[in-house]
Amino acid sequence: MIQRKEFDLHLEGLRHLLREMGEHVQEALKTAVQSLQNMDLEKAQLVVEKDAELNRMEEQIMDTGSRLIVTQQPVAKDLRKIIVAFKISSDLERMGDLALDVAKVTLRLESQQLIKPLVDIPRMAELVDKMIEESLTSYLDENTDLAYKMAQDDDEVDQLYSQILQDLYAIINQSPEKVHQALLLTLVGRYIERIADHATNIGESTVYLVTGKRPDLNQ
Repeated sequence: MIQRKEFDLHLEGLRHLLREMGEHVQEALKTAVQSLQNMDLEKAQLVVEKDAELNRMEEQIMDTGSRLIVTQQPVAKDLRKIIVAFKISSDLERMGDLALDVAKVTLRLESQQLIKPLVDIPRMAELVDKMIEESLTSYLDENTDLAYKMAQDDDEVDQLYSQILQDLYAIINQSPEKVHQALLLTLVGRYIERIADHATNIGESTVYLVTGKRPDLNQ
C-alpha cells in the first residue's frame, strides 16, 4: 500500500491532467468554431488531428485512478475524488468529440459560402467556453456555488440554441435549396449545446465530491 504523501501526489496529478484536458477542449471548440466561421479547412483538420491527445489523457487518468483504487483501497472522500476524476475525464473526452464534430461540419461543407453570417453560434461557443472554465474551477476549488451556477448558464445556452433553430428553419422555409447546409448548422448548435450539458455534469460532480450527493443541474 502506497504512502499517504505519494497518494496525494497522484491525486494532484489527476487534477492537473483534468485541467489540461479542459484547456484542450476549450482550444478545440474555439478552433472548430473559427474554422466554420471562416471556412478554414486547415483549422478544422487541426482539431481532427489533435483529438487523439485528449483520448490519451483520459486513458492516463483511468489508469492512474484504477491503480490507486487497487493499491490504496480508498474510502469516503478519497474514493469520491477518484470516481469524480473518472467522471469528469469522461465528460471532457465527450466534449472534445463534440468539438471534433463541429470541425467535421466545416470539412463536409467544403468551403461553401455560408447561408447566413454566424452570430448566435459563436455567442453560444463563447458562453460554453466560460462554462467549461467555471466548471473546472468549481471542481479544482471545490466551489459548490460556482457549480450550481452551471444550471443558470445552461439555460442561456438553451435559449440561444432555440433561436438558432428558429432562424435556420425560417431559412429552410424560404429557400428549400439551402436545406442541407441549414441542417448541418442546426447540428453544430446541437453539438455546442451538448458540450454545455457536459460542463453542467462537471458541476454536478463537484457537488458530489463535496457533499456525497449528486444534484440534477440539467433540468
